[in-house]
Formats: sequence, structure tokens, C-alpha cells
Amino acid sequence: MKIPFNKPWFTGREIQNITSAASFGHISGNGLYTKKCHDFFAETYGFKNSFLTSSCTDAMEMVAILLDLKQGDEVIMPSYTFVSTTSPFILKGAKILFADSMPNHPNIDLEHAESLITPNTKVLMVMHYGGVAVDMDKAVEICEKHKLILLEDTAHAIDSYYKGKPLGSFGQFSTCSFHETKNISSGEGGLLVVNDEDYVKRAEIVWQKGTNRSAFSRGEVNKYEWVDVGASFTPSDMIAAFLYAQLQHIEDIQNTRIKIWEHYQSRLEPLARKGLFNIPVIPDFATNNAHVYYIVTRNIYERNKLLDFLNDNNIQAVFHYLPLHLSPYYIDKYNGKPLDNVQKFADRLIRLPLFYELSLEIVDFICDKVEEFYS
Repeated sequence: MKIPFNKPWFTGREIQNITSAASFGHISGNGLYTKKCHDFFAETYGFKNSFLTSSCTDAMEMVAILLDLKQGDEVIMPSYTFVSTTSPFILKGAKILFADSMPNHPNIDLEHAESLITPNTKVLMVMHYGGVAVDMDKAVEICEKHKLILLEDTAHAIDSYYKGKPLGSFGQFSTCSFHETKNISSGEGGLLVVNDEDYVKRAEIVWQKGTNRSAFSRGEVNKYEWVDVGASFTPSDMIAAFLYAQLQHIEDIQNTRIKIWEHYQSRLEPLARKGLFNIPVIPDFATNNAHVYYIVTRNIYERNKLLDFLNDNNIQAVFHYLPLHLSPYYIDKYNGKPLDNVQKFADRLIRLPLFYELSLEIVDFICDKVEEFYS
């Protein structure tokens, strides 16, 4: 039987919560379990203004609407990330400026990002790859200096911190993913966090299809009507019920994943010291939420041969992002310099299996096979 790259884990409370949600007779958006999830994020991470969405992409689309981006406005973001980060802004007519990665980590190179800023730049987006924080002091400083909106993509980064402060709490906005492959999952699902009070009232309207439904339900207005642009961003309360079961077990999930991650690190570190490949680096200012475990090979040929070897031994290992600036859709629009570090990670990075039920014995087997390949 093949060792899968990812396997969703169920706490045992999901069906119970879904049944409970159904019994309340409210299974559309913004029901009891949506509120429970919002309360969890407020109490656990201090996110006062949270909006569950059907996906992280939806959360990004809400940001694009809230910022009223127009033709010619620029958004700086990493090229080494998922396409969902680009599409909402391109649909608004914005121009994407892609930044390189750091030499020793897939995270955005903030010095290169700052060099891309022009009078038309409105937003700097940072993505915390693998749940490991970007240097947020520097990101905040750049945005304050150039009067930019700071958007955190925390798709990988639930329950991860920068200098003790939760990721997702630094920018005016942050977005998170609860996709099947994430630490905490509801199959599909996302979250928008609004940290700037100036955007909160409108975010609630955009979230509710451009209506004042939430204000009406609280008795703040006497009419429920269309007042702004928006879309159907709210997930079913059944999805929220599933998500809440996962959130209730977040400490166990995180601790288990970290043990697996650390076992990989201790087993593969001797090979990395020999210069056979690189292993993840966690800066002193960041925590590790064990979203991914990866190695970076010496070249693309070695990467491909190792992938084939592992898959031939029933281990589903995978490479990760392809450079967005060189994608078929965007390559004719890109006129920047070569992004050498992005290309390096695209060519050489391999993600190894990591999921809650992965035993340390299986991790040893995977590491044994990596050692066998390099022997």
C-alpha cells in the first residue's frame, strides 16, 4: 500500500457537530457554528473581526473588493505561492509584481519586494510558507514607509507566531485556508481576518452578498436590502460545524504534527550536514507549526530521480509550486528580472508525507529510503 502524501484526519466530533447544526434548523451561512468558530479565533488569537469563507480564494476576493483596486494599481506578492493569491486582484484590473524568495527559505525576499515599489503600488502581500513567519517587523516597516496595505497570506500558518504574536495579526488583512491539505481542515474553507477597523462594517456587507443582512438581524436597521457590491462568501454552517470539531482539537493536532516534523528533521539532518540536500530552516523569530516537511535537492535532475525512487518504493512525495511569473497565463506579461531563488525552489524542493496519522515508524521507513537513494 502506498504511503500517501496527505491524509485528512477526523477528530470524531465532526459528524456530531454537523448533526447538531442540522438540529438547529439553520444550515446556511453565518449560523451557530460559524459564530463558534469566530469566537474561537477571537479568544485564541485575538482576531476580533473574522469572516469564515468558502475558501481562502474567497477571502482574497473580499480583500480585493474592500480595497477598491482599479486598473493599474499594483500588488506585490511572492511568485512562489499558489495562483489563488493572484486571481482576485487580476480580476479587479490590478497589476501583479512578483518578488523573489529568500536564498535559504521559500518566503518572500522583502528587500527585493521593496525594490519593486512604485507610486502605483497599493498592496504588499506576504505568504508564510510552511507556516514559518516572514520577518514581520521588516514587512510592517516597509508598508508604513511607503503607505501600503499589508496583506498576510496565512494559508499555511494557522497557530504559528512571529516573536510571540500570532501570524495573521500584523496586516490590515489576513487570509487563511482550511483546505483538505491544511493542518486544520473542513475539506474546503477559508477565513478573512480584518485588523483595520475602518474596513470592518463594509467587510460584513461584502460577506453577506452586498446586503445589510447582519445589521438587520441585530436590529440595527429596519430594512434588509442591497447596499454595496458583494458575493456569496459565507460557507454553510455544516462546514463550520466540521471546522469547529477540528479547532477543538488543534492543540493535539499541532503537537502530533510537530513530533513527526521533528523526527524527520533529526533523521535527515546528518545527510544535510554532508551537503547532500538542504532541510528546513526556522528563524529565531518564528515558530514551527509543522505544515510541511521538505528537502531541497542539489538540482532538478536529482529532484526528479529522488521523486521517482520514492514513488517506486510506494512513498507519495511531491514537488510544490511552479513559478507564477513563468506560468502560461502570465509569462507574456512578466517583464521583471529572473527570480533565481523562486526557480531554485521550484526545481529542487520535495515535500515528504506529513499527516496526523503518520507513525514515526513510517517516517523512519521514508528516511531510510532517502538514505538509500543517496548511498
